[in-house]
Amino acid sequence: MSGGLFALFDDVAALAKVAAASMDDVAAGAGRASAKAAGVVVDDTAVTPQFMTGSPADRELPIIKKIAIGSLRNKLLFILPAALLLSQFADWALPILLILGGTYLSYEGAEKIWERISGHGHDAEDELAATGEFTQEHEDRTVTNAVRTDFILSAEIMVIALNEVADESFWSRLVILAAVAVVITLLVYGVVAVIVKMDDVGLHLAQRASQAAQKVGRALVSAMPRVLATISVIGTAAMLWVGGHILLTSTHELGWHAPYDAVHHLEEQVHGGAVGWLVNTGVSAVVGLVVGAVVVAAMHLRPRRTADPAP
Repeated sequence: MSGGLFALFDDVAALAKVAAASMDDVAAGAGRASAKAAGVVVDDTAVTPQFMTGSPADRELPIIKKIAIGSLRNKLLFILPAALLLSQFADWALPILLILGGTYLSYEGAEKIWERISGHGHDAEDELAATGEFTQEHEDRTVTNAVRTDFILSAEIMVIALNEVADESFWSRLVILAAVAVVITLLVYGVVAVIVKMDDVGLHLAQRASQAAQKVGRALVSAMPRVLATISVIGTAAMLWVGGHILLTSTHELGWHAPYDAVHHLEEQVHGGAVGWLVNTGVSAVVGLVVGAVVVAAMHLRPRRTADPAP
C-alpha cells in the first residue's frame, strides 16, 4: 500500500516536472514572440492616444477599457483562430499576410506624413467643436474607430508572433499566442491609460499644498502636449520602420533575396552592433516610406479620377 502511494507521488512529481518544463517553454516562446512584435507594440501604443482627442476626462479610462476589451476580442476570437488554422494548413500564406500587413503599416506611416505636409489631416477636435458637446455617439465612434485600427495592428502582432513560434506544436502555439495576446493588450492599454491620465495627475499635484508637488504637477501638465507630439512622431516612424522591415524579411522568405541581402551587406559593412541596427532600421524605414508613398499616391489619385466627369 505504502509502495503504491510512493509510486503515485513519484508519478505526480514527474508530471509536475513535465508541466513545469512545458510552462518554461511556453514562457520562453511567449517572450521570444513578444520581442519580435515589439515594433508594432510601440506603434499600437503610440497610435491609440490619438483617438482620445476631445474626450472628457471622466470618460477617458472607460473608453480605454472598451478599446482594450475590443482589442482582446480581436486577438482571441478572430485573429488567433484564423492564424492557427493558416499555420496548420496553409503556412505558405503567412509571409503573404505579413507583406499585406507591412504594406498597410507603411501606408499608414506615409499617410500621416502626407497629412502633416499637406495640412489635410482629420482633426477630431475641429469635428467635436462643430458638432457640439461630447456625446455617446462620439464615444461609440471613438471606440469603433480605435478597435478597427487595432484589428490591423493586432493581426500584425499575432502573425509576427506566430511566425516566431511556427515550429512549435499546435497546442503550444495556441497557449503561447493566447499569452502574447493577453500580455501585449494589458501592456499597451496600461501604458495608454498612464499617458492619457498623466495631465490629470499633474493637475492633482499642482493643487497640493507642497510647493515641490506643485512644481512637479505644473511640469507634467506643461510637458504632456510635447510628450503626446513626440509619441505621435515615434508612432509614425515605427509604422515605417516595422512595415519596411516586414516587407524586406517576408519577400526574402518568399524567394526574392536581393533587397534583404543588400541590407544585410550594409550591416556587415559597418560591422553590425548598434550601428548595424541603425543601418537596418534606417533602410527599413526608407523602404516603408517608398512603398507607403506609392500606396498613398494611388489612394489619392483614385477618388480624383472617379470624380472627373466623363467626356
